[in-house]
Formats: sequence, C-alpha cells, structure tokens
Amino acid sequence: MIEVRWHGRGGQGAVTSAELVAHAAIGEGKYAQSFPSFGPERRGAPVAAFLRISDDPIKVRAAIYDPDIVVVLDPRLLKVVEVTSGLKPEGRLVLNTKRSLKEVKSQFSTYKVAVVDAARIARETLGLPITNTVMIGALLKAENLVEISSLASPLEVRFGKAASRNIEALRKAYEQTEVGGLS
Repeated sequence: MIEVRWHGRGGQGAVTSAELVAHAAIGEGKYAQSFPSFGPERRGAPVAAFLRISDDPIKVRAAIYDPDIVVVLDPRLLKVVEVTSGLKPEGRLVLNTKRSLKEVKSQFSTYKVAVVDAARIARETLGLPITNTVMIGALLKAENLVEISSLASPLEVRFGKAASRNIEALRKAYEQTEVGGLS
C-alpha cells in the first residue's frame, strides 16, 4: 500500500487531487481511498488530504501519519506546517516551487525530492494559479501510482469542459518535474 499526504490551503484543491487520483486507481482495478482532514478552517487555511492506493483491500480508516509520499501545493506552507512530519526515511517529497532541485535537496537531504513550478504551469495552461491537477502530474512523475490516461475520465467528470486544459497542465507538469534520489 502507498500512502500519500497532501498539504495545501483551503480552496487550492488538495482534497480534489486526492479524490481524482483515487478514482483513477479504482478505474485501474486497484483499491483506493481519499479523504480530507480539516475542521472549521476557512479558505486559505492549511489543510491536509489523504490518499491510499493498494492492490489489496484497504482496511485502515485513519489519517496518514507515516506517509510514503508528501505532496505540497503551496511552498509557503513549509514555513507554517512541518510537512515532512512522519515521512518515511525513504519517502518522497513532491513540492511546488520555483527553487531548483539542488536547492531543495540541500534542505531535505534525507528524502527523495521532486520539484516543479506548478504555479507557472497552472497560470500558463489554466489561466489561474490553481495547482491541484498540475501537482498530480508531478506526483506521477515522482511515483508511478496510476497511468496518466486513467485520469481522463475522473477529470472530465469533475471539470467538464475544462478537463482538457487540466489534462494538458498535468502532462506539462509530468514532463517538467525534476526528481532526485537520496544524497
């Protein structure tokens, strides 16, 4: 089983991203679950979302405290939330940032790291700095959880006419994400 914890801010789409990847995994015949973790937060407050994917039935129904992968939609959260809390020693950190892979690796040298300027890709492709589907592409580059083609249907259901632009943004992120192993 692979466990992914998403960090974002209310309204950025971390919950939606986890749901979309879960639907894609289910479409591939895998088992998956996704759910949010937030209380009375307002738009812009830090939120977390959880995603599990497995070839076997998933029996656990708790928050993810020791993720295999952490995805960060808003790099400003690095100063507010300890996003790597519980991240397994061989875990992956997937980060939306303008910073270089080398620079991020120097800060997070004990993890495998993937970086992409998701905000730029989102602005260029979607016309808005909403990074949720863009970060799905980065996640899939860092760890092949599902095939990109498996996201077409969930994206069409969720975004309707805007699905094609979201698929394009996801693909661009997949192509532009830089991945580095442990130092």
